[in-house]
Amino acid sequence: MDRHTLIGAPRELHSERLLLQSPRLEHAEAFLHSLNRSVPGLAFITWGQQQRDPAWARNFCLGGQRMVEDGECLIFNAFLRASGAFVGRIDLHSFDFEAPRCEVGYVGDAGHQGCGLMREAALTVIAAGFDLGLARVQAMSDAKNARALRFALSLGMVKEGMLHAYERSPQGALCDMVLFAAINPRAR
Repeated sequence: MDRHTLIGAPRELHSERLLLQSPRLEHAEAFLHSLNRSVPGLAFITWGQQQRDPAWARNFCLGGQRMVEDGECLIFNAFLRASGAFVGRIDLHSFDFEAPRCEVGYVGDAGHQGCGLMREAALTVIAAGFDLGLARVQAMSDAKNARALRFALSLGMVKEGMLHAYERSPQGALCDMVLFAAINPRAR
């Protein structure tokens, strides 16, 4: 597994209720609307600390598209198949191709909380990563982010430990991070 694996990876995934697509300029408006209405619940997301404008959203989507095209990461915007409504963003990033492993990140639309849609989206993306040859997908969450901790466990991830004073929160304070992992059953 290497960058070329990511460059050749599918840009569209399907699940029972969702269409997942790599970022595109035409996603910017739906992403912006979702982000701006979800800001109150995004205290742990660096880029989710304030309302954003259409230019920022276009640049964010185009930047994500470039990172995917360059094989830096895989990013998927999730939409309801029935209505086209934006559900959230899931990404695989921080790849170590030698291991092979990466981290998963996810940010859901506040309007779809409690429906299991982000869980469905994240499981679909993690399975796609395993199909590409990943042995391990990690999630790291601020120890104070109770919702993210529960979400990682709902994905079947195992809590592996606590990383003390590991990074700075969006507000600038040193924070502890909890490490979770899912292991590809075919990797052993």
